[in-house]
Amino acid sequence: MRKALSKTDALKKIESYFKEGKLEREQTRKIKRLAMKYRIRLGKYRARFCKKCYADLKSGRVRVTKTHKSISCSECGFLNKSRIT
Repeated sequence: MRKALSKTDALKKIESYFKEGKLEREQTRKIKRLAMKYRIRLGKYRARFCKKCYADLKSGRVRVTKTHKSISCSECGFLNKSRIT
């Protein structure tokens, strides 16, 4: 039987994963599901991986307009948009 995590433990696990630097698709998907389960917003971490295939967006193509920053995924070609604040 699995031991349930507290919300603070889940938050620490999420933060430590993104601080490692290297993002793997399957592990990123698990971390996103963990955040949804405990209702934790990913915020700034959300822009680090593709919404469609969960690949790392470090090597993606970046375009900036007045209102949005668009990053196209180098793996699947999906266009990930984020609002500029």
